[in-house]
Amino acid sequence: MKNKRVLIVEDDEVTAMNLKMSLEKQGYNVVAMADDATSAKSKIKVYTPDILIIDISLQESDDGIKLASYVREKQLMPFIFLTAHTDDHIIKDASKTEPYGYIIKPFDPANLHVTIQMALYKYHQEKKRSENLDLLKVDKLNLEKLLYNKKLSDKPIVPFGDGYHLDISVCETFCNNKKIKLTKKENAFIRLLVAQLGLVVTFDQAINYVWEEDGATENSVRTLVWRLRSKLPTEIIKNASGMGYYIED
Repeated sequence: MKNKRVLIVEDDEVTAMNLKMSLEKQGYNVVAMADDATSAKSKIKVYTPDILIIDISLQESDDGIKLASYVREKQLMPFIFLTAHTDDHIIKDASKTEPYGYIIKPFDPANLHVTIQMALYKYHQEKKRSENLDLLKVDKLNLEKLLYNKKLSDKPIVPFGDGYHLDISVCETFCNNKKIKLTKKENAFIRLLVAQLGLVVTFDQAINYVWEEDGATENSVRTLVWRLRSKLPTEIIKNASGMGYYIED
């Protein structure tokens, strides 16, 4: 976390200098300081800092909050707020920009360091997740290709197990030509298993493919499989202990 490039946006000269000295003592590189939103925007483009420290009330207005909104929408870099305010209205407005942390004046150097570390960590986790979602889009395309290559030559049908088949045109599962009534998530999980017959579908793969919303866990996958097994006529979904599930090829 050391040697990270920091831009300070603070209109109080004494506070700004204290921040600069404290950060440099802890190994951070303060690349620039700005005392208003306009100069801050230009310095962001010039210095491309790793993180911003923004006073909520620049020039005794809400310019700090407006600057944070600009950074969130246009610059895609982490920022933390510096504030002496405990006013609920101001904090509520500031929270809408989704800051990566708050530092209360007068600041404590140790808390300052921890807040910056946590902000950078949170930002990099968000960035990694975003990159993983971009890769997932490609994975879904590959999955469709895998299913297409497994289908019968003249029909959109992929046989699997003993008497089962998946109709890839409508994403529905059949056993002995009888449709099995499954939920959207259950059918999606079958689709994922069939595309990788003989290979283990990991918990992470299942979560990324089946759940569009946040919050799914390994237990979510286990519950889904438990419900799915109760609906399938035979035990075709096998456990890969601690890893995930598979269907034999």
